[in-house]
Amino acid sequence: MQDALPPPEYTVIGSTASRTARVLWILEELGLRYTHVPANPRSPNVTSVNPAGKVPVLVEDGTPVTDSTAIIQYLADRHGDLTYPAGTLDRARQDSLTQFLLDEFDSALWMAARHSFILPEELRHSAVKDSLKWEFARSQKTLAARMGEGPFLMGARMTVPDIILTHCGVWAKTARFPVTEPRLAAYLDRLQARPAFLRAMAR
Repeated sequence: MQDALPPPEYTVIGSTASRTARVLWILEELGLRYTHVPANPRSPNVTSVNPAGKVPVLVEDGTPVTDSTAIIQYLADRHGDLTYPAGTLDRARQDSLTQFLLDEFDSALWMAARHSFILPEELRHSAVKDSLKWEFARSQKTLAARMGEGPFLMGARMTVPDIILTHCGVWAKTARFPVTEPRLAAYLDRLQARPAFLRAMAR
């Protein structure tokens, strides 16, 4: 009988002070082997595999994959965990939550970051952050109504949207975007106490 092949080893490029944390966390949750190369956007380690200079980058067998959501969904699909199967109603609901979080949470935080330190100073408009915080608070109310009854967004099973939302919670705290919904605050405390999350953030 042929021996089973060892699990693939991945290389993750990017700083934990970015969406790279999402990739590190899911790898820890899945118990996979990987190498982490801390690197800032547009640094040589990044541009050598992603000409856009953005992080994170996952490299597998010499092939780079970019965009944190694409990476974590690929890893979940590849290893059959933290996701529902493609073509099921549960997966459709999962993907709907993923898109909602990217549109309503990630995008607001990213726009605030752009007007804080990313755009050239002459193009920054700090006043836009007030409207973004208002949208962020309103989106929390919508999300609270969509959350499942279990410990995770979809109920008893942890899925990709949990990775995205919890990281957005960390990002929101750094950006001083208040979490105003008690149910969401309790959820974030619970997910951020997971051992795999703590291992990823400690890198």
